[in-house]
Amino acid sequence: MWNYTDKVKEHFFNPKNSGVLDTANAVGEVGSITCGDALKLMMKVNPDTDVIEDARFQTFGCGSAIASSSALTEMIIGKTVDEALKLTNRDIADYLGGLPPEKMHCSVMGAEALRAAIANFKGEAWEDDHEEGELICKCFGIDAAMIERAVTVNNLTTLEEVTHYTKAGGSCQTCHEKIEEVLEAVMAKTATKPKAHAPGTVGLDAIKPLQPKAAAPAPSKMTNVQRMQAIMMAIEEIRPSIQKDGGDVELVDIDGKDIYVRLSGACSGCSQSAGTMMGVQMKLVEKLGEFVRVKPASLMKVEA
Repeated sequence: MWNYTDKVKEHFFNPKNSGVLDTANAVGEVGSITCGDALKLMMKVNPDTDVIEDARFQTFGCGSAIASSSALTEMIIGKTVDEALKLTNRDIADYLGGLPPEKMHCSVMGAEALRAAIANFKGEAWEDDHEEGELICKCFGIDAAMIERAVTVNNLTTLEEVTHYTKAGGSCQTCHEKIEEVLEAVMAKTATKPKAHAPGTVGLDAIKPLQPKAAAPAPSKMTNVQRMQAIMMAIEEIRPSIQKDGGDVELVDIDGKDIYVRLSGACSGCSQSAGTMMGVQMKLVEKLGEFVRVKPASLMKVEA
């Protein structure tokens, strides 16, 4: 498991400003639920002063995504849109006391959502910001413009760092060559030279993400039946706490690393449903000793 700061845990378990903002006049949406991470940032901006008077978010993703989104709303409320536009993903991660290298893409997603929301407020088409931006990673929908920003803001110098910060290249890996081309082009433009980084650091002048905890001895591999029983047991253990709030969760299907569940009762349609799903996922990861992704049953592929 990754080593999270107390600030990250605080914003994950008690997220600030989550939910729908009915009075929003600036909305930015990035990511995709089918890719695993999605964020909708809503802001109420005073049209006379350009001050962000309120902000809310809805996110589907890991604990770092929820914490980054929560932190972002706290950081921008009270700022003008121009002041908020100066914020970078490094500012978000720094506010949280650091993020594991593998989770830095969550802070990037927050910064992208902020840019999209401000563009929406100004009446600009967010797509125009990606003009000439070639789609590099089809798995996660990451274009060249987003990679260039992440590399420039964080002084990234390796393919691995780009993947940590944007998720690009983290799936099928067929885009690695294109990512390296974008990386080399930005480095050439900024006269940045690749350097060896100390373990646990990412970027040259970026904040230092936290070092992972020492790896525990690998558990003996479960049989398919044992794994299924462990998943069912983990869900049964977490159900009482969910039922206390008037909701419930049930296992629907298991497809490799993807665990499909259905939320019902008060959890159905709740603004905190993403946090509930993440809690189930964390319980399963702890129980199984492997990474799995919990998804809503509505995302299951239906065979014709």
